Order: sequence, then C-alpha cells, then structure tokens
Amino acid sequence: MSFLKLNFLFIVLTLSFAVQNNYAQKRPNILLIMTDDQGVGDLGIHNNDVLKTPNMDAIAKQGAEFKQFIVNFNCSPTRASMLTGRDNYRTGVVGVTETSHLMKASEITIAKLLSEAGYSTGIFGKWHLGDSYPMRPSDKGFQETLIHKGGGIGQASDPPGNSYFNPILEHNNVRKVFDGYCDDIFADATLSFIDKNKDKPFFAFYATNLPHFPLTVSDKWADPFRKMGLHELNARTYGMIANVDANIGRLLAKLKELGIEDNTIVIFMSDNGPRTKRTKNDLYPDRYSMNLRGTKTSVYENGIRSPFFIKWSEKIAQGVKYTNLAAHIDVMPTLLEACNVPVPNNLKLDGISLMPLLNGEVKNLPEREIFIQGHAGSEPFKYFHFTVRGQRYKLISPTDDPYGTIRRPTDADSKKLIANLELYDLEKDSSEINNIAKQHPDIVKSLLIKYENWFDKAIKDRGQDWPQRIYLGTSFQKNVQLSRFDWGGPGAFGNQLNKFGYWEVYSTASQYRIMLRFQKAPKSGMAYIKYKGVEKNVPVLEGNTSVIFDNIELPAGPGRFEAFLKFDPITTGVQFVDVERIN
Repeated sequence: MSFLKLNFLFIVLTLSFAVQNNYAQKRPNILLIMTDDQGVGDLGIHNNDVLKTPNMDAIAKQGAEFKQFIVNFNCSPTRASMLTGRDNYRTGVVGVTETSHLMKASEITIAKLLSEAGYSTGIFGKWHLGDSYPMRPSDKGFQETLIHKGGGIGQASDPPGNSYFNPILEHNNVRKVFDGYCDDIFADATLSFIDKNKDKPFFAFYATNLPHFPLTVSDKWADPFRKMGLHELNARTYGMIANVDANIGRLLAKLKELGIEDNTIVIFMSDNGPRTKRTKNDLYPDRYSMNLRGTKTSVYENGIRSPFFIKWSEKIAQGVKYTNLAAHIDVMPTLLEACNVPVPNNLKLDGISLMPLLNGEVKNLPEREIFIQGHAGSEPFKYFHFTVRGQRYKLISPTDDPYGTIRRPTDADSKKLIANLELYDLEKDSSEINNIAKQHPDIVKSLLIKYENWFDKAIKDRGQDWPQRIYLGTSFQKNVQLSRFDWGGPGAFGNQLNKFGYWEVYSTASQYRIMLRFQKAPKSGMAYIKYKGVEKNVPVLEGNTSVIFDNIELPAGPGRFEAFLKFDPITTGVQFVDVERIN
C-alpha cells in the first residue's frame, strides 16, 4: 500500500475516533438520587414549615418538577419499575421480602443498556432486588457497586448487629466493614465514582437508605428538630433527611467543580410514601403530608406520590412545574432518549419518555392510567390492593394491611373487594375524602375493565418462571448465602425465629459444603437439609450456633432447598445457610 493511501487511512481512522470521542463527550452524565421512605411533604419546597431541604429544592428550582408523579407504595416494586421501565408485575416483583422482591433474571435494566452504550455505571446504597446471582446489581449492568444487603441495614439478610454506623456493606460483591455513617459512606463512594469518570459519560445511582427505619442518626442532625418540640420519631426522620440533603449538596458541588454540571442530568425522587404509624389509610397530624391521605404501603395518594425533580441545564428550562401524570416507569425511557441510546426492538416498555415535554416538543403527555398493585408473597392476587391512577379519576381497592396475608382471595373475597371499590375525583378532592363510586358507576366500570385487562396482560407477560430462583455453585458466585429474607412458603412470613421456610434455587451438579447458622441452641436437637431427594441430618448440641454438612452432592436443576432445626416438638428455621461449592 502506498504512503499516500496509508496516510489517508490514518486520517480517516483519526477522524472516526475523534467523532466517536466527541459523541461520547456530548452524551449527558446522569446522577439519579433516590431516597427511601421520604414523603412528598418532606421537603422545604413543598411548604414544610420545619424541614429545610435547600439542595433537594435546588434541583427543582434549576430544572423541572412533576407535581403528579406516581410510584409504587413500597420500595422493591418501585425500584424494579424505575430501573426497567416496566410495571412491577412484569418484572416478577410484587412485594419487599419472602421471594416477592426477587427481580427476574431476564429483565433488562437501564444500567445494562447504558453500560453497553459506553457508560460507566455505579450504584451506591440500596438495591433490594435480590442478594444473590443472577439478581445482584453487578449481574444487572452496574460496574461499580457499594450496597447493603436485603431491604435495609440490620434486616434479616444482614450480619446480626449490623448498624447504620460503621456498617458491614458489600463493595463489588466483597463484604467489608466501613467507617462512618452509612449515608455519608454512600455519598463518598458516589463522589469518588463521579471524580473517577469525569472524562466519560457516567450513570451514578445514589440510592440512599435514608430515612428508612430504624431511625438511626447522630444527635447533630436530630437535635435541631428536638429543640423545635417535634416528636422523637419526626426529629430523627427529619434529621436523616437533613443529612441526605447535605450530601446532595456535596454531589452538586462536585459536578460544578469538575465543570460537568451543565451536561449532567440530575434526578431526585423517593421510592414510596412516608412510613410513620402502622395505620395505613388515614390522615395523620404528626408529620406534614400536604393534606394527602395514607402512608407507605397505602394506595392512597400519600403512599404512591413521590417528589420528582429533573434538571439538565443544556436542555431543560428552569423552574417549570408540570401537572401531567408521570411515573416511575417513565424514568428509563426518558433517560435512554436523553442519552441517545435506543430501546432494543424486543424490549416492551410500559413507560414513556418525558423528553418531548421537557424540551418543549409537546405541551402535554398522552392521556393514560398508571396501574399500581402489590402484596405479600410472590403470587399475584387479582382485585387485591390496587389502584388505577388517571389524571383526574382514581379507582382503588384499599387494604389496611396488604402484607398481613399471602392467601389468594376466594371468589367471595373478590366479589366483596369489587363491591367496596372507591373512586375519587382528584381535581376536586386531592385528599381523597369523598368516595364517589356510587355516584359514578360508569367510571368505576370503565377503570375496572382497564385494570382487569392490565392485570391479565401483565401476568401473561410475566410467564411462569417465578419466583426468580437463586443459583447455587455457578462460576459467578460459588459461595452463596441464603437468608430468611429470601425464603418462601406459608411459614416464612415475618422474621420471628420460630418461623421456617424454603428457598427456590437452581443448582449446579457438584459437591458442596453447607453451613447452617442460627441463634444459640436452647437444647440438643437435630439439623436437617432437604433438596431434590437429598436428605441429610446432623446433631445440634445445646449452645451450638452453627453446624456443617460436608461433601454434600447436590444434583443439577431447579428445586426447593430446605434447612431447619428440630428441638422436639419445635421445628424452627435457621438464620443463614452458607452454600459453598468445593470442587
């Protein structure tokens, strides 16, 4: 090849790489901020007269706010929908524990699509969609991960005694003790990730676990609210939110310091309504709620409405407030369009992109309804604890304690649920005080038919492969910890120590070392494991806290893994099962 041709080829390749690099630089960064159990009233910008949130408020003031933004009434379903752009029932996630929070391995997340498009992706904080392969954030497109296990620090999936201070966390799937307060640790990791990836597009998911129970926070943050005379629970809650707000200020300052503020999309939202009392469906005077009814786990507005602020200086006007109905399922399609990343042809999204509204191409979003439902257990229940949320009218089937039962409603139950449906005109009655179902049976019937069609289609799309199985003995995770947080069965609901359940798993044929861990045995008994025809038992001595089953051959395939203790006549579950592939 002549020198001239070689020189020409070099120029073409150089220009090509330059164009690709320029394209990569122009793609926006993303900082997605999600708080845990922060109500729509827990913001200064929403006229909370005791809680000031200047940094959260700044995102709204420097960008746009959606005043009618809907999420699920509980954390895992919201997170599954937000990350996939799909209704939570399609993802396999209907609840928050006992197999109902395990997202299907086949689900495609925004992190995966952005990662494949050249983005650096990281999550820092709460995941709550499965602790084991193939459901971990590292299995779903996140390249950098720093998370707590399960649904919260100190829950059944955590080492006993884990705390918000100096917590045990998992960094890139390796367990480690960290120094400091959990939210500060997550914010520090987010800052480091942004700094490390400042010269290429990144997706940073700061998923703080605050202000979720337990309400653990330093006096530095809680004392100012105690001095105002607030109830102790509110003082701690507001102190936790103030801590998060300060860390958001640090994140925003870092973007400005690095000169990438204008080309970074910043989103602020919560995963569900506020948790206060265990009563779900009433107004309450002890925490500002913008006169909205309900709390976390309620299908009333204060359970499912979230703050949603989005700023992007290069594209979105400042200070705009939208009353258009939008939802968690819209986050993924919005960000994909903003980043010029196509949706795969075979991927069905339930959400829509908000970008045409945000950049002024359209004045309104299409008329539609948002469907929210959830309960205990992984099996979907028709007509139970759902809402059809339209722009104006809202149909609901409320249940005071949706996680108090996992029993499928009988035909008689379903008829009763349908007979007691409630309808509200949110334009006239945002507090959902006046049930107008009897005055407008035609609207009730229309929305109920839409719900039935949605439910039937969502369940069909979800398929039969649920709950999602935990894989044992793969090259991706040879040592698997099973906890009571992920078990199933009618005896598994709740975390009482006399409960016992089973794990739905998929095993690689191999030899395993299996350790059962539990609280100190009150007397001598027996420990058992059962799986696909394999049944073993070993003695438990009084005072033991663990037993080991060595060189256990497990067959390949799907099955139900059981591990339990017997102290005649009591049968009880264990806290953890460590399954280690040894050959």
